[in-house]
Amino acid sequence: MENPILYRKRIIPDECIKLKDDVILYHDSTMIMTSWRAFRQKDYLSYGYSCYFLDQGFKMSKFYRDDGTFSRWYFDIVSYQKGPEDNSIMVVDLLADVVIYPDDRFEVVDLDELAEAYDKSLLTAGQMHECLESLDRLIKIINERRLSELYLPLEIQISNLRNNVRG
Repeated sequence: MENPILYRKRIIPDECIKLKDDVILYHDSTMIMTSWRAFRQKDYLSYGYSCYFLDQGFKMSKFYRDDGTFSRWYFDIVSYQKGPEDNSIMVVDLLADVVIYPDDRFEVVDLDELAEAYDKSLLTAGQMHECLESLDRLIKIINERRLSELYLPLEIQISNLRNNVRG
């Protein structure tokens, strides 16, 4: 099976970017795992790895600082659509995000952007509904302490990648 081509569509700001530099590590019918470098580096983010859960409505990313230390887990609530090319997927950022820090604290962020987008009709009622359902599903996973089910496949890919680099 050929690697899919990924596009990221943001609502605020309005942009669509082909993720041409992301490296696909693994994919099947339920997930796509990638490694990438940040478009705009921050003190807490230089590079990372992501897992797109195609049947869950979110994308999970593991952020690393420039010195290689783990920074945080970051979940984007998204929808998946057919992209503009054959074998492409459009990942639409539905604005709500969940950040999980190394001490296991978590926070839901950007709900103000979600409300703003809905108020300005940048988001449909269907997208709002989809966003809230996916956010609820993720928070239940967090509260039920089942995050390891999400982390484990990506952690295995990262470990394999690092072992192959060393080997």
